[in-house]
Amino acid sequence: MNHFNVLRLYYSGFIYQKAKLFLILIVISGFVISCKPAQNKIKSKEISRKTRVVTNKNNNRFSTGADNFEGYFSLIENKRVGIVSNQTGIVFYDSIFMTPNKNGLLHVLDRETKKIHLVDFLKNKKINLQKIYAPEHGFRGTADAGEHIVDGKDTKTGLPIISLYGENRKPKQEHLEGIDVLIFDIQDVGARFYTYISTLHYIMEACAENSISLIVLDRPNPNGNIVDGPMLEKEFSSFVGMHQIPLLHGMTIGEYAKMINGEKWLKDSLQCDLKVIACSSYHHEMSYSLPEKPSPNLPNDQAINLYASLCLFEGTNVSVGRGTEKQFQIYGSPYLPVGDFSFIPRPNFGAKEPLYNGIECFGEDLSNIPKTTKLELKWLLKTYNETVDKTKFFNSFFSKLAGTKKLQEQIEAGLSEDEIRESWKNGLNDFRKLRKKYLIY
Repeated sequence: MNHFNVLRLYYSGFIYQKAKLFLILIVISGFVISCKPAQNKIKSKEISRKTRVVTNKNNNRFSTGADNFEGYFSLIENKRVGIVSNQTGIVFYDSIFMTPNKNGLLHVLDRETKKIHLVDFLKNKKINLQKIYAPEHGFRGTADAGEHIVDGKDTKTGLPIISLYGENRKPKQEHLEGIDVLIFDIQDVGARFYTYISTLHYIMEACAENSISLIVLDRPNPNGNIVDGPMLEKEFSSFVGMHQIPLLHGMTIGEYAKMINGEKWLKDSLQCDLKVIACSSYHHEMSYSLPEKPSPNLPNDQAINLYASLCLFEGTNVSVGRGTEKQFQIYGSPYLPVGDFSFIPRPNFGAKEPLYNGIECFGEDLSNIPKTTKLELKWLLKTYNETVDKTKFFNSFFSKLAGTKKLQEQIEAGLSEDEIRESWKNGLNDFRKLRKKYLIY
């Protein structure tokens, strides 16, 4: 007897010649409809009147919020749905290889985990998708940092794409017409100046103003449990830092959404109707390698780990390797001493006009160093001390990234790393107490 074709979880059935095989397949399809066994029960934990966290307590298999489809299907079934996402909005599912045995009963030969974008996954599930809302770098994640994104249409699904990075960082009322519920599914990296959490703020605010429910599909923080760096001071609030939190906040994006809502950080102290679909079998100390790079210049785990420490260089005359194949894994400039390592930036994917295009930069290669567990200041202090004309080292963007003017002043005054860290102590202790209220894991 010939083998049957691959049965995928997101398809609704398959026609067999024999009626008994068709009935058996319907039963099995119901059993494997999600990435986790159907008998697992979803438990909802009330956090506040406006915030609910949906978790799957009985599952020992790691999965993201997006993978936990049974946790949010009832919230979007028969609703008009908008999706805030980019290339990181991936769902993993099992493909099942089956064949009938000699008695005509289906037998599982093998299973293989595959991935699909959330938009395509929900389209296959016949969810009524209306619009896509795209953050910095665009829906497919191909635009440069800071590059304005225009509205358009997704070529694969035909869905309209509303840009949230350019003229509109917050959806207007007309952008939300015909939407009952928004889904937010974007991978964060745990750094205050990574702008996806600023997009989250504006999405929550727009939902609160327009009485639209918001579902946040949670994903791990690849920088896990690291809480470090200077606290943002209110006068330095911007799109690269909106809230008074440390540079590394040690929260998942779902936990951060809870904090925004719970602390009433939205305009006029609004709160949105928020549901967080939690990850299964995840904890903050767990190592997590991202299945998709979250933005063009964070190509691998090393870059993601070093990002918060090296991004402060974007407020100086030092390059972080944009225009090379080791973005955020190297640093250098033409004004540093000639040494054993150098690189020449060239235009490439994610950096059409890199700093020091075509000019040799001298610095350091960090691509093979051990993983950092804090915000490293040693490279920043070293390059400042080695720069001859220190008046040209910092630019106006540095204090926005740092969230304070104090860090630049401390470096210029010659304070040691230990002395600088001591000045963060009280703020970090206060934040850890606040953070604890909103942790899911």
